[in-house]
Amino acid sequence: MIDLTGKRALVTGGGAGIGRATALLLGELGARVLVADIDTDGGEATAKEAGGVFVRCDVSRRTDCEEAVRTARDQLGGVDVLFNNAGIIRRSTVCEIADDDWDLVMAVNIRSVMLMSRLVIPGMAAQGGGSIINTGSGWGISGGARAVSYCASKGAVVNMTRAMAIDHGPDLVRVNCVCPGDTATGMLAEEARQLGERADAFYEEAAERPLGRIGQPRDIARTVAFLASDAAAFISGAVIPVDGGGTA
Repeated sequence: MIDLTGKRALVTGGGAGIGRATALLLGELGARVLVADIDTDGGEATAKEAGGVFVRCDVSRRTDCEEAVRTARDQLGGVDVLFNNAGIIRRSTVCEIADDDWDLVMAVNIRSVMLMSRLVIPGMAAQGGGSIINTGSGWGISGGARAVSYCASKGAVVNMTRAMAIDHGPDLVRVNCVCPGDTATGMLAEEARQLGERADAFYEEAAERPLGRIGQPRDIARTVAFLASDAAAFISGAVIPVDGGGTA
């Protein structure tokens, strides 16, 4: 039911996890994909498998974002779909977190959404529309322990999505947000490490949700592909939990 033939997609954080799964699925569905990631090896591998293009990009840096969008225009001819997916986590309370860690989380998780979106929206508007999908989190909807910077950043992504949908709807630029729950990615393993917990015990606890398991990257990728497609032509400003019922 979902056909992305002819769509041109830019995926940030595409070197691993949800970004990689989404880049591969978009490619399978007919899109031409540009993978942007700070991880050169992972990003190049994803781009090769997706039949797309890779650009090394630190999404917290304006010049890197400009280069990514420039490459998309040069190599793909433009951007129809932007998946603002790159993100990091630092597990700590507000009393524990270092200033530099707070600033880095905000730069990667929220400033990058502003930078990338600002760069692609004029082109989308000029061509008659486009789709932006932001990666939020279940913790952007409800709070979580020892994750204050992550919760703050993802809450910002959620409400920024709504504001952007209002501002750019008249140009037929749709803006939506997927909110994954715990998903089997390197980030989840990194959380266990930061908290000093065994990964297997951490994963078992994370699976305590109505559907009885943690998410797989492709679970989230399928929702992103739907939102990128014309099947979602009347959906904008939506915040969609993809978390096995965790936020329920």
